[in-house]
Amino acid sequence: MKQTFLLSVALLVSTFLLAQEPTDSVIVPDADTVLRIRNLNPYFTLHVDSSLSYKLDINKEEKNYYWYLKNSPLGLRINKDNGLLTFKAEKAYFLSGKLKYDTEYKVMLGVQNLYNPSDKTDTSFTILFFNTEVVTSKARPSVSGVVTIDEGDTLRFVIGCENGNFPVEFINFESSFPLKTETSITKCRDEFVWGIPYDFVKDNDSSKIKTVRLLFIATDKFKNRDTAVVRVNVRDALNYPQKKMEYEKTAADYNRYIEQLKFTFRTLDKKIKKVRGSRIAFDMTSSSTALAGTILSTSDNESQKNVGRVLPAVGVTLVPVKEAVAPNKVNEQNMVSQVRSSIRRLEFVLSENSLLGEKDMEIVQKTAKLRAELKQIQLQLIDVPLEGIDILDPQEANQYFNDPKVNKKYSRRK
Repeated sequence: MKQTFLLSVALLVSTFLLAQEPTDSVIVPDADTVLRIRNLNPYFTLHVDSSLSYKLDINKEEKNYYWYLKNSPLGLRINKDNGLLTFKAEKAYFLSGKLKYDTEYKVMLGVQNLYNPSDKTDTSFTILFFNTEVVTSKARPSVSGVVTIDEGDTLRFVIGCENGNFPVEFINFESSFPLKTETSITKCRDEFVWGIPYDFVKDNDSSKIKTVRLLFIATDKFKNRDTAVVRVNVRDALNYPQKKMEYEKTAADYNRYIEQLKFTFRTLDKKIKKVRGSRIAFDMTSSSTALAGTILSTSDNESQKNVGRVLPAVGVTLVPVKEAVAPNKVNEQNMVSQVRSSIRRLEFVLSENSLLGEKDMEIVQKTAKLRAELKQIQLQLIDVPLEGIDILDPQEANQYFNDPKVNKKYSRRK
């Protein structure tokens, strides 16, 4: 009986204790509803000869989503259906300058639901390319290594760059002869412009050619250097604008001297003409007096006979008066003839040595010929009184010089 009681008590206690123990419960996690990329690597580093194949995963069913890239470097692609990121680096990309070594490219990456545009995520990653092979960047002028050019011309070309591992950061310019260039050269694609002066080639330069070496030194950030050399052969050339100015000045001196001589000719010729008229008047008077004396000497009137005897003596006395009042201008006449012939010669020489075409290459010889002829005529006419001649109307003097009567008079004299 006692054992039965104890067993009952034990069962009650056991039941009570079991009733006090908490029951186990299963916590159901919330559903993963926010779209995210589970395995994104924020930084990629690639060797120039390596390739990239990286599969991106999301926390949702991939068939309902598509992938895209923004601002991606050349050659980087992504499969829009499965998110496979691929890249095959080629040296041609870097040699052409489309890609650069040791430059971080930030790429925008996104994935979006095909049926719900708001269900998307955008992020980014960085990719950098490197190369263990040392390739020096080079300066590449747009002209050949040897250039031949004339004085007065302008040398113009662009300094290009062929990038290696590291791009050119600075270009320094040097030359074997001090030059005054129109532009400064400091970076790739700068244009070199040099206007070559006419006096660049000196008389003591051999073959009338001066050689100048142009050096373009390209440097990257690690001070690796490459030097491009352009050899410029500058040939001696005619400074045509200056020579043309000298010719025009000489021609102007010619025309001015010809005008002065024409005024001198007109003035002297009129003086000679006036003297000739006076001498003719004296001669006519003397002849008339002698003739009148002869006629009167045959008259029956004694008084008229006496006058007739005196009149020839009067005519004779007019001769010294004529020489005193209007002496014969032999020297002046010769001088006028010389002036006229000099004018004709100057006009002929000026016409023969006129410039032909836009650029007459004989301009130096023609200018020298004009100067020599002008100097020779001036020496020949050094005794001609040019001072005091009034140059009022050149056209009037020219008309007088070319007057048919004047031409006829001097043509007969020849």
